[in-house]
Amino acid sequence: MDQVATLQLESADLQSSRNNLEHHTQEMGVKRLTVRRGQLFYLRLSFSRPFQSQSDHITFVAETGPKPSELLGTRATFFLTRIRPGNVWSASDFIIDSNSLHVSLFTPANAVIGHYILKIELSQGQGHSVTYPMGTFILLFNPWSPEDDVYLPSEILLQEYVMQDYGFVYKGHERFITSWPWNYGQFEEDIIDICFEILNKSLHYLKNPAKDCSQRNDVVYVCRVVSAMINSNDDNGVLQGNWSEDYSEGVSPLEWNGSVAILRQWSARGGQPVKYGQCWVFASVMCTVMRCLGVPTRVVSNFRSAHNVDRNLTIDTYYDRNAEMLSTQKRDKIWNFHVWNECWMIQKDLPPGYNGWQVLDPTPQQTSSGLFCCGPASVKAIREGDVHLAYDTPFVYAEVNADEVIWLLRDGQAQEILAHNTSSIGKEISTKMVGSDQHQSITSSYKYPEGSPEERAVFMKASRKMLGPQRASSPFLDLLESGGLRDEPAQLQLHLARIPEWGQDLQLLLRIRRVPDSTHPQGPIGLVVRFCAQALLHGGGTRKPLWRHTVRLNLDFGKETQWPLLLPYSNYRSKLTDEKLIRVSGIAEVEETGRSMLVLKDISLEPPHLSIEVSERAEVGKVLRVHVTLTNTLMVALSSCTMVLEGSGLVSGQITKDLGTLVAGHSLQIQLDLYPTKAGPRQLQVLISSNEVKEIKGYKDIFVTAAGAP
Repeated sequence: MDQVATLQLESADLQSSRNNLEHHTQEMGVKRLTVRRGQLFYLRLSFSRPFQSQSDHITFVAETGPKPSELLGTRATFFLTRIRPGNVWSASDFIIDSNSLHVSLFTPANAVIGHYILKIELSQGQGHSVTYPMGTFILLFNPWSPEDDVYLPSEILLQEYVMQDYGFVYKGHERFITSWPWNYGQFEEDIIDICFEILNKSLHYLKNPAKDCSQRNDVVYVCRVVSAMINSNDDNGVLQGNWSEDYSEGVSPLEWNGSVAILRQWSARGGQPVKYGQCWVFASVMCTVMRCLGVPTRVVSNFRSAHNVDRNLTIDTYYDRNAEMLSTQKRDKIWNFHVWNECWMIQKDLPPGYNGWQVLDPTPQQTSSGLFCCGPASVKAIREGDVHLAYDTPFVYAEVNADEVIWLLRDGQAQEILAHNTSSIGKEISTKMVGSDQHQSITSSYKYPEGSPEERAVFMKASRKMLGPQRASSPFLDLLESGGLRDEPAQLQLHLARIPEWGQDLQLLLRIRRVPDSTHPQGPIGLVVRFCAQALLHGGGTRKPLWRHTVRLNLDFGKETQWPLLLPYSNYRSKLTDEKLIRVSGIAEVEETGRSMLVLKDISLEPPHLSIEVSERAEVGKVLRVHVTLTNTLMVALSSCTMVLEGSGLVSGQITKDLGTLVAGHSLQIQLDLYPTKAGPRQLQVLISSNEVKEIKGYKDIFVTAAGAP
């Protein structure tokens, strides 16, 4: 009997087009195989002769990381079988077709994610084996697989939180939320490699590469590494934070349109941190990385967000009798808004019911296990006040639930509590609505309704856990439990008489209503109301006063009066930060008693609006003409205007144009031709920046049809 010729591998077809489509990775391209764990993918092997299952032996080998090891889970060897054996590495359901072998490969739903090398070892009988390289593939988390810890059982939500490559960041303040378009761009061809480059530059990897790679099967571990690596406080992370308002050595955080340019710059410069980021930039870049790796992720804005360093669940702010907000040496602060991420996952070390959305915050505010990272903290645990659960839950709980105590300072001493606000922190928590450009309030996911018995009970539960038994019976905690402080002889409110636009005078209206109180149940009172306006910083502090005004009035019982106030443009023109926020404070002193009352109004000034129009139907590969129009509605010229366009599938990288000066009352019209490269829903982001206004943003949703589609 003739001896059968040795079986040799002649070629391996990884069928990346078919597999990438079935694994929802086709947006990353089809030049290489990119698959998700816990799901079959298909190969075709071509041999020198027909495969004989009785005598030919095939061993598959998959390896990832610097020192692949079966013990660490970074190396797998598996044989060809007829039937798939469960949630383990396997090659099964094979079909012999002449000299070809069609085979299905399966990766377990808890496999390590990363770049893999795939090899086969061929042998006959007891003979020696020959190893052939078959190629490489990338393995990602799989939110479509019920066995994966990131499983999300809704196709609509998967399209939004994994596949959507653009979105919005919500800024401003709770009564005037502004939406910022952002290009996540997680499927741009090089972004997946940059994401793994980020993991490979972490301190964990540098300390022990093999161990770090072996832990990349755990979504909690990967999330914490990414949270630490997006900022550069401990390592060569992606972004350097800057809250100084001096961005001369880099790019202002306000001038980024998306994540792609940031990630590419970081990679191109060998991992040097990109200058500069603030919270919305950190969170948006983390969203790109986590969606790219396959973890459902969204960007969340918390309006009036506490940074409670001493964990006492109160933030103290101070005013003098002239209504000027004073700076403090304390590190506690209230951000106008703060932006973080939520990632969808199972945390195996949490009780049942605490899985789902978990908070991750890459902005470097405080350390966690020695590194500047935060989370994952269960949103359910925050709502229930279960601050003992991992990770960093007390810090996030305080961000949305701390109480604000406002003090009147006289001669450097806190003399009087002007307000104890139990509901001013975490006033509104918003994210992008699924399938819409609108924002959606998710405040009720984080807390019970403000002032409800449940909300106060949860607050006290969390307080006693965070303050400890020694401080659990303090007089101040008793004050917190009571929820209020005192009655006032009048109600004061500040209203805007019209939409506040940058470059225009601001018109406000003070409304005062006399109400009964224990000191003056019926009679009239005299008030001296001192007003002060200050530029409001993103971190909650203020600059020196830019406007003062005093009003004297008498108020009869049961009566309401209105008083108009004018804050001229000339007062604030050169005094604001790039974010164009003003705090107007008023302290009303009751002449009969000397007691004081506080009224506040935060104003977010509207920049000029730009419009974006497209003239034809968008089709892959065909010219798409875009018209951008900006009208300068201000009283001053906009100088050194530049425009940046971005949009995955529409623009390769960025398009930048210098536009010169735009005179007051005039319009700029720009016409550009784009050539879309990807079909489906896309978003074009436009940023026009000038010396006077840094952030004039606009966007246009564009549906691109496939080439040659009817």
